[in-house]
Amino acid sequence: MKLDILIENVQVFNSYYKRFTTENVAVIDGKFLYIGKRGAETFDACKVIDGTGKYMVPGLIDIHLHIESTMVTPETFSFGLIQNGVTTIVPEPHEMANVFGIKGVTEMMKASRDCVVDMFYAIPSSVPATSLETTGGAIEIEDIDKLLQTGEIICLGEIMNYVDVISDPTCKTNQILNHIREQYPQLTIEGHVPKLLDLDLHKMIYKGVDSDHTHQTIEGMEARIAAGMFIEIQEKSMSQEVIDYLIEHDVAEHYCFITDDVMTDSLQRRGHLNHIAKKAIQMGMSAEQAIYACTYTPSRRMKMLDRGVIGPGKVADFLLLSELDTFKIEQVFKNGKEVYDARSAYKQEVTPKQFPASFYESVKLSSLCKEDFMIMTDKADGYYPCRVMVVQDGSTFTKEIIAEMEVNKQKVNWEQSQYGLIATFERYGKNGNRAHGLIGGDIIKNGAIATTYSHDNHNLLVLGQNGRDMEIAANAVIKNQGGICVVSEGKVLQMLKLPVGGILSEEPLELLAQQVEELRRTLADLGYKHYNSIMSISTLSLPVSPALKITDFGLINVNEGEVVPLVVS
Repeated sequence: MKLDILIENVQVFNSYYKRFTTENVAVIDGKFLYIGKRGAETFDACKVIDGTGKYMVPGLIDIHLHIESTMVTPETFSFGLIQNGVTTIVPEPHEMANVFGIKGVTEMMKASRDCVVDMFYAIPSSVPATSLETTGGAIEIEDIDKLLQTGEIICLGEIMNYVDVISDPTCKTNQILNHIREQYPQLTIEGHVPKLLDLDLHKMIYKGVDSDHTHQTIEGMEARIAAGMFIEIQEKSMSQEVIDYLIEHDVAEHYCFITDDVMTDSLQRRGHLNHIAKKAIQMGMSAEQAIYACTYTPSRRMKMLDRGVIGPGKVADFLLLSELDTFKIEQVFKNGKEVYDARSAYKQEVTPKQFPASFYESVKLSSLCKEDFMIMTDKADGYYPCRVMVVQDGSTFTKEIIAEMEVNKQKVNWEQSQYGLIATFERYGKNGNRAHGLIGGDIIKNGAIATTYSHDNHNLLVLGQNGRDMEIAANAVIKNQGGICVVSEGKVLQMLKLPVGGILSEEPLELLAQQVEELRRTLADLGYKHYNSIMSISTLSLPVSPALKITDFGLINVNEGEVVPLVVS
């Protein structure tokens, strides 16, 4: 019998028994035909691979991620994924949707069609994430219907506005959920439910939101699994107690590993979902358990029954590993064809201008001046209690404290205080909104940072210790149609250009990763202390992530879902 590939004497991962056995594997027409003891006496293969000493595992599947978090195009992202053994992903482009609406989604899908990695898209369900911010675009129910008609959609992306879902039956998100349950009852619905327990958690599940990928604790994880919720474990949830719990309890069918947000330098240096698998193994999980959680359970969660398994009739996406404990990848095959070999050169060819011209002209904001970084108030001279957003290393959550601040001639005298200023400016030319707040904690101790890479609204976000540096940083970002700029003592230290919607670069992965790494070092040199400083900064404007954040509407009490004043009454 004619074959495309025959892999002999390889240790094959059997997903159904969660174990390795020595087998021969036959591949034809991009699918697995046979896994067993028959070999050359039965099959006439165009290519025979000696698998002695190697391990064959299914291609890795990541069902919750945002390409925009890596700040690259789908083409570049695919290039980075393949060398790390990731062959299928479910990206949710809600960052591009926040900038461009449904066109942002369709253009990302279009840019993905010729990629080596299979990309099955999630519809952004929360654009904007709340009613307390201005975005460039929105996703409405009619947009969801249009996207589902493309045949390229696999799920409804994470429901983020959990406060409104629980408390407001008529809110936009509940309207979307009702529509999906009525019109598309089989569609998977993804969730974002940080810290919810008991009745609130059950209300979300009742609405059809039956997964969570946010930071997990043992208590929260047990409550979710007990109520039938699927858990997607990202790296920040991989505490030793969480991993031990997953090892010790029979919950393998109820969770998978995901990445969610991976920065460019991390993708280049550490890898992707393979890094998560390797880390789980190093933390004591068996390789079999880790592989299962990166292949089988994510494929079943998304009803992708044609992959995630090395079995007859399944898509022939697979990896050959030389070391199981370190998850060392030797070769990657997609649809039965070799797409990566660690022994050969793996070079990227970049396609320029992959998006419409309007995508490179999305920052519609005039230059700012130093006066734009003053906090004005109607208070008389004196000292007043003010809210301060406090950044904490180890989390993208913030906390709120109250500090006495001096007011002089109706200006909050922040430059002479121990706190910095955080400000945001609506940049889509819609309403000219702007807001100011105070910030402290593990942030820069001098200089300023400005960025349009600010989740999820991607308005211009600026924080700093003096107005002059903030002005310079903000104007550099505006001039370059988006990006991240760091300034100190009147000098631009770093300018990372993100011209596609103000959030993506078309530079090669290696070059952009180097630029991001340099940016991270610069932030650290200025005193920003955080395990992921760039993500920490960008989520200061995310009004669904506790506790105090800022949008162009003002300071947001996330848990209450409302705008709160800077000066406490």
